[in-house]
Order: sequence, then C-alpha cells, then structure tokens
Amino acid sequence: MSLQTRPSQLAPTPDLKEAYGYCEALIRDVDKDRYLATLFGPADKRPHLFALYAFSFEVARVREVVSDPLPGEVRLQWWRDLVMGEARGDVMSNPVAAALLTTIEAFSLPREPFVALIDARVFDLYDDPMPTEGDLEGYCGETCSALIRLGSLILAGGADPGAAEAAGHAGVAYAVTGLLRAFPWHAMRGQVYVPGDCLSRHGATRDDVVSGRGGPGVNAALRDMQALARRHLEATRRLRGTIPPAIVPAFLPVALVEGYLSAMEKSAYDPYTSVIQSPQWRRQWILWRQARRAMH
Repeated sequence: MSLQTRPSQLAPTPDLKEAYGYCEALIRDVDKDRYLATLFGPADKRPHLFALYAFSFEVARVREVVSDPLPGEVRLQWWRDLVMGEARGDVMSNPVAAALLTTIEAFSLPREPFVALIDARVFDLYDDPMPTEGDLEGYCGETCSALIRLGSLILAGGADPGAAEAAGHAGVAYAVTGLLRAFPWHAMRGQVYVPGDCLSRHGATRDDVVSGRGGPGVNAALRDMQALARRHLEATRRLRGTIPPAIVPAFLPVALVEGYLSAMEKSAYDPYTSVIQSPQWRRQWILWRQARRAMH
C-alpha cells in the first residue's frame, strides 16, 4: 500500500472525520494565516495539515490553561507520551490527538521533531527571559521550522522533499515576527522573548519590558529582533528555488512576514500598543500571488 493512498483509507469512520473537522474549525478560528495557506494545498492533504497545526496550537496554549508551571509540565508530558505511543487511557477521544496520530501513521512522520517541539514549549511555562539570540533561533527552529518541515513531508506524501534549510530559515522568520506581533501581550503576562543579550547590549532589562516602561533600549532590542527576522526572510528567498511546488503551501504563511515587518518599521509603531494585522482580503491576495508564483 503506498503512502499516497493510505490517508484516505485511514480516515473512513465518522468519528475520525469529525476529529479532522474539529481541527479544521479550530485552525480557522485561531490561526487564520495557516488556515488560509492550507487552502492552497491538495484537498486530500488539508485535513492532515490542519491536524498538525491543531497539535501545535494545543501545545502552544498550555500556559493559558494552567495556573502554574507544574500542571503545564504534566500536560506537555501527556503530549510527549502520545506522540511516542506511550499514552494511557482513551487518547482517541481527544479529537486533536486522534487526528494527529492518524496523520503520523499515514505519512510515517518522524516522532523526534514532535518531541523537540513539545520540549521547546516548556520555556513558555516560565517567566525566564530568552537568554540569547541563538537560543531564540533554536526555539523558533524547534517550533515553527519543524512545523514547516513536517507539513512539507505531509504534502510530499511522506517522502523527503528536501528544502530542509529553507524550512529552517522560513520558520525562524515567521516565528520571530509572530513574537514581535505578540510583544505587548507577552510583556503583560511577564514573558520576555526578547533575547537577554540584545537587551544588555542596549542597556535595557527584563523589568523594562514587563513593567511597560519600554524606552530606547527596549526599542533598539526589538529592532534587533526585526533585523533577525529579515535576515532569515532574505535567506528563505535565496533558497526559493530549492522548494518543490508540491510543498509550497507549508511555506506560504512566510509570504506575510514582509508586510508585518514593514508595519513595525513605520515611525508611528509603538510596540506596546500597535496592532500588527492585515485585512483578511489582503492576506488572501498575498498568499494567492505567492502560491501562483511558486507553483507555476
């Protein structure tokens, strides 16, 4: 049985169809960029991409649903056990878990990137600042870059499509930009993803970030993050020729990074109050234009 035919044969039951439908509805509500990008993928691969992204969302939001780090660690361990086949109880009653496990089996996806993604999310449970720029790149690589890579494997029917280097840079560009967009929300919760070495270089501290004082040092450190995102975006563009057309939908959200960064670079931008967002019609147009350019 080929990998290309297995997904449809592994999802015939109403319960499993409902699980995939749940994942799609969830991503439509909470991650519009990836939802819109996934619509450019083949119809038979979309449910599996939605399952992958739903898993990522569930792991990323653990801090929001726990009162302190310890129960968060327990929740993350449950997901580790799940992807490693060691979970106990009726895991298939969880729609995201059911869809994810089916997708992993259908495409013979490697388990290690899932575990690394979960391990990276432990950082989110605590209020420790991101130590260095290198640590930030590693965090983004294990979360967002891994997601692009796994999405590429799904779109390639389980075969290795290459483009691992492009996925690495694309994920860092998209994730750093996302952290910059979420800066005011994270600061309010006491989370600091701005690298400590960047803050120190500009004479700023964690307290300057979380207190809302901000100031020239914090603004300069944020500009360093914007420059980091741009460097990885440019690297992704240079590697565009290594990305096969079939896996382009996994990379499509990165097409929105340029607009987000440009908005942050305007003089009126205030990292604590500015909302960096584009109308849905514009995001759809950008994604359509990029998809057409990359797939033809």
